[in-house]
Amino acid sequence: MDGSSQEEEEDRTFTNISLADDTDHSSRILYPRPKSLLRKMMNADMDAVDAENQVELEEKTRLINQVLELQHTLEDLSARVDAVKEENLKLKSENQVLGQYIENLMSASSVFQTTDTKSKRK
Repeated sequence: MDGSSQEEEEDRTFTNISLADDTDHSSRILYPRPKSLLRKMMNADMDAVDAENQVELEEKTRLINQVLELQHTLEDLSARVDAVKEENLKLKSENQVLGQYIENLMSASSVFQTTDTKSKRK
């Protein structure tokens, strides 16, 4: 192993105790660093919290997407209702014009004139 990778390995799992004041790495004695039970328990707890947070985050994301989809649907429906209202008003106006036109034609035609039966009998 070279010096830099040996130091990385030492930093991760071993405590260095120097036996000499020189910088020669061959004179070091390495003792395994004990892992704390508390650290293991904390890591397990953190993993459980992270998993719960992940599930909660996914649920929130799903709900947000659902709300956004419903908002878009509501906007589409509102726009459709507005368009139908406008069309309805337009058709009512056209019906009034046609009704007036038919009424004018009927009043101008002799077929639809009221007959006075008393005046014809005399």
